[in-house]
Amino acid sequence: MSADAGTGGPDAATDGPDAGRDGPGEEWRRLAPGTVLAAAAVLCGIAGGAALPATLSLSSGSRPLWQAVAWVLAGAVLLIGGGTAADWIRLRRTRYRVGGERVDLHTGLLVVKRRSLARERIRSVDLTANPLERLLGLVKVRIGTGEHTDGESTLELDLVTRAEGEHLRRTLLARPAGSVDDPAHDGVLATLDPRWIRYAPVSFVAPLLGGAAAGAVMQVSDWFGAQDEVIHWIGDRFEDVSLPWMIVDLVLLATAAGAIGALGLWVEMWADYRLEREPGGTLRVRRGLLTARSISLEERRLRGVELVEPLGVRLFHAARVDAVATGLAQDDDDQHADLKNLLPPAPRAVADRVAAQVLREAEPPTRAPLAAHPRAARTRRLRRALWTALGPAAVLALLGSWLTPVLGYLAGGLAVVLTPVALLLALDAYRNLGHGVSGGYLVTRSGTVRRSTVALQRAGVIGWTVKQSWFQRRAGLLTLSATTAAGEGAYDVHDAGESQGLTFAAEAVPDLLAPFLESVTTPQPPEEPKAPDTPKARSTSG
Repeated sequence: MSADAGTGGPDAATDGPDAGRDGPGEEWRRLAPGTVLAAAAVLCGIAGGAALPATLSLSSGSRPLWQAVAWVLAGAVLLIGGGTAADWIRLRRTRYRVGGERVDLHTGLLVVKRRSLARERIRSVDLTANPLERLLGLVKVRIGTGEHTDGESTLELDLVTRAEGEHLRRTLLARPAGSVDDPAHDGVLATLDPRWIRYAPVSFVAPLLGGAAAGAVMQVSDWFGAQDEVIHWIGDRFEDVSLPWMIVDLVLLATAAGAIGALGLWVEMWADYRLEREPGGTLRVRRGLLTARSISLEERRLRGVELVEPLGVRLFHAARVDAVATGLAQDDDDQHADLKNLLPPAPRAVADRVAAQVLREAEPPTRAPLAAHPRAARTRRLRRALWTALGPAAVLALLGSWLTPVLGYLAGGLAVVLTPVALLLALDAYRNLGHGVSGGYLVTRSGTVRRSTVALQRAGVIGWTVKQSWFQRRAGLLTLSATTAAGEGAYDVHDAGESQGLTFAAEAVPDLLAPFLESVTTPQPPEEPKAPDTPKARSTSG
């Protein structure tokens, strides 16, 4: 426990309707005293970073240098002193208590907040620490229930000692009574292989970072009024190069910068990565170079896994593994948007093995054979691809006939380049369609630029939605959506045959879709036996 742990004064047993419910023996605790030092260090960094430009700005006017320095020092002292005092008050006014039934948090000076979570609803306890907090031996503790209630389902303790954070994590995620150890699936499930870094430059992050770097250069140069000089400098470097080749060279430079940034981001995110299952049935992911993170996921929240294969990563036969669990995808806090990542991009065989171990299965459901979809689904994708490629070209050609022939030439080049690419992606999208059942899991796969294979617990499906557009009805196709309380909320089986899709839904989750189906007997000649009944939908949703 922290050295500052205490009862919190005589009002500790009467704060809130639920205070004292766990008995008088449960003491109130305070945050770690080091949080004030951490706040002061951050404020010193802010003040130091702003001191030089502020001094130069003040001394450039009529004031002498010593006066500018005095004003800057006074402002720095005020910032550091006021901020540190405010954090000390927050420290003194913040108390938390872990009882047998509830976790309580009281904080605030002018506006007092009293929050309470039932321990039986707690599903995650995550620990994070930036480099300064790690140096001081502190961590931020985030306690969550996995529900989406605009932040009301989480408590954050900012900051406590590392020992206290680990104690809270073990206490609040203690194994339920009657749980049985599973040595075959407990322990370390995966550790970092440095060779996996080769997948970082081929992810979608690389071009995004390259574009962001180019934009940052132009923005910073604009702040200093040097944007024209930067543009002229770039023009001088490519003075003897034609415009198309200059564009190609700049794109390659931005891509190289993005690849380097992607490598650095990968190292920061996944250094010291370790996935393990603790004896209490809790999956724990630890990772991070500068900002260390420890993410705990209670298995009662887990409803399946998703293998994600972006196009560049898939070309190298790799995939990452995400958890399909309640309360993860609904988190609106950008700091916690990657809580579902269980495995970084890794060889597909490794991803399948980790998926099987996470689900406690002998064979990975993500490798189960899947049923192919009708050829009408391929036709739909080819038509969409042609519209996507030729539509803009047709618009440019039409404008070219009115305005300038240059647009017509551009339309022809666009059609020549985009049409084969669109057709190849459409054929790949059709090949990637599939669905099936593997033991207790429903498996669906789709996508081309981002191929996704989802293994969802059949017991976790709470409903089916059957959708048919006018074009799908003409082609005899439909889209099924398996509704669940986890992950994205629904997972689709795109463009399955009518009988194929309804039969799959009826077999995957028996009795859920049955009230909305009717048997239709196919007429047969008298001399031949009747064909077996096939299901037909009486309703477009179920």
